[in-house]
Amino acid sequence: IVEQLLSKGADVNAQGGLYGNALQAALAGGHDKIVKQLLSKGADVNAQGGFCGNALQAASTGGHDKIVEQLLSKGADINAQGRKYGNALYAASAEGHDKIIVQQLLSKGADVNAQGGKYGNALYAASA
Repeated sequence: IVEQLLSKGADVNAQGGLYGNALQAALAGGHDKIVKQLLSKGADVNAQGGFCGNALQAASTGGHDKIVEQLLSKGADINAQGRKYGNALYAASAEGHDKIIVQQLLSKGADVNAQGGKYGNALYAASA
């Protein structure tokens, strides 16, 4: 269905709704194939909005390590701030995901002291 809509001119970066855009909605649902389709059609990896704030935060929250890597390779801002989780490192830490995503983000330069979200920073979120 996604491919049909895109082929008829659906705006891959349209904003609105709970998740902010189609890319974040696909991430929230764990739909890796749709994420790849949207990225191939030019989905903005740094678009802000929705529940998680941006795609990298949504992928980090959902524990999607392969998608995190793909988003980073497409230029996702590793320290982008936004919404509930503050940033991607905070999101991965707060949700208690295995060390893979946290390590990915740290190895790519995530700011361990970035402030934001309910608990203030990633260490606080991981400790809560």
